[in-house]
Amino acid sequence: NKKALVSFIRDIKKNTKLSDEDAAVIAASKVVDAQPKSRIWYRIGATRNMVGGRKINPGSHMSTKLKEVYDAINENEELPNIDYPDSDSSKAILEFHASSAAVMENIGTFKVLVCRHGNRSNTVKVKVETIDGSATEGEDFEKVDEILTFEPNETEKEVGITIVDDNQWEPDEEFFLKLSLLGGEETSSKEAKLGRTSIMEIMILNDDEPGTFQFEKRGHLVKESCGDALISVIRQNGADGDVEVKWKTIDKTAINGKDFNGGEGVLKFKHGETQRDISIPIVNDLEPERDENFEIELVEVTEGAKLGKLKRTAVTITNDDEFNSVMSKLLLMTNANVDGMRVHNETWAQQLKDAMVVNGGDLENATTGDYVMHFLTFGFKLIFALIPPPGMAGGWLCFVVSLLMIGLLVIIVGDLANIFGCLVGLKPEVTAITFVALGTSLPDTFASKTAAVNEKYADNAVGNVTGSNSVNVFMGLGIPWLIAAIYWAVKDPEKGFVVEAGSLTFSVTIYTICAVIALCILVLRRFVAAFGNAELGGNVVLKYASGAIFLFLWLFYVIMSSLHSYGIIFNGA
Repeated sequence: NKKALVSFIRDIKKNTKLSDEDAAVIAASKVVDAQPKSRIWYRIGATRNMVGGRKINPGSHMSTKLKEVYDAINENEELPNIDYPDSDSSKAILEFHASSAAVMENIGTFKVLVCRHGNRSNTVKVKVETIDGSATEGEDFEKVDEILTFEPNETEKEVGITIVDDNQWEPDEEFFLKLSLLGGEETSSKEAKLGRTSIMEIMILNDDEPGTFQFEKRGHLVKESCGDALISVIRQNGADGDVEVKWKTIDKTAINGKDFNGGEGVLKFKHGETQRDISIPIVNDLEPERDENFEIELVEVTEGAKLGKLKRTAVTITNDDEFNSVMSKLLLMTNANVDGMRVHNETWAQQLKDAMVVNGGDLENATTGDYVMHFLTFGFKLIFALIPPPGMAGGWLCFVVSLLMIGLLVIIVGDLANIFGCLVGLKPEVTAITFVALGTSLPDTFASKTAAVNEKYADNAVGNVTGSNSVNVFMGLGIPWLIAAIYWAVKDPEKGFVVEAGSLTFSVTIYTICAVIALCILVLRRFVAAFGNAELGGNVVLKYASGAIFLFLWLFYVIMSSLHSYGIIFNGA
């Protein structure tokens, strides 16, 4: 449903601060999770997780923080406003407090503020240096070339700038301060980045007035997808003292809270600063609409300063022409992520590629365990990749050849299990209920665990195990015994097909008792409130107690059956 998918992506972008790539991953995961899943889907997923194959579980394609966002979205159908850090949240962002400042020639030394935001947990360094403009080093100001060190949780540093006062008349002159990251191991680009205001203009003035404040332009044009609209307020004809400028937004066709987040605010100019920006967040609803506008007005200034002629400016929010291309890009990325979580391949080439590379080619999310298991199972992967793809002949060719390959593998595993049991001194019956049963049931265990985590109900988690055992018993025994019975009925009708029961009666009896107890516990958990009225989860203590009982039942069955096989207990049974 393309319309529903577009709506979901739009809601994600409106309510979270996710990048396009992360939004596409979440949308793809939602598509996969929304599809009905069979028990074989979970078994395939568990098997691939075990052998380092391509993952089909959406959670395996997400980072830890992205999983938290996805879980929050699933818990709240109306999509909460999630404070998800942007792609640079792990970096310290360094910049000047203002983009420009003006000082009197006789000021001597004044302080410039360097600010740090973003990640504050580490120690970072930044270099500050002066650059000539119309004012020159030595004649109008003293050179600055120093390194600032921000300790953990330190957000501000001051740099002293010395102005040279001479007795000659000069027009207003300017020079610049520049921030730059250090090379080498001092502060790498992985730890810090420069903000928007990494270069600051210093104007040397010849008066001591507080100045006149006004907007830089009468009108501003911003795109709906710009994020924040930065509206510049400039200070002219003086820059003496700290001044506060009060401003407010005025709704026109654009409405506060719907199209932008405005209201009222105060812009603080420190002594000598000549330009500051008002930041107005623009709401991007990802819906095509007409151009809208609102106004910002400078209401009042302090410390005897004055308002200039441009004390009101219009901000026009233009319809984003990139809307269709943005949505097309997101849909393409979503489809690519959905394709990365597909269960089957359409061609032999795809199957061989998935078999030959770890994690199906997704090396970024591959773990050490994936590499180890890929190495150990590489031969089996390559052999089974030769099975015809499910897309051929409606899947029947794949089904038949898979059964033949599985049958061949069962013969090999069965013989190897008997040889192993013989080597370590175990009877075939004990080998069958321990090593062979454990190996064949391990994928079902992980499949049930995955289903328990992802599914709203416990059906698939319980059904994985019971369904697998049903197939093992009814088909795994039924079909071979049927074939053998027909064979011996034709070859030797008088003798027929005979299988010695051995300890089967005792083993089945113990298994039945344990199974009945397990079913009783599941029923009890559903109807008793202390367990949370659910087969899975609930009270922590009772949850682990139930798991411990199930584990004990398995050990009890294995131990009792083994003791009987060796004639230690119930020898006459």
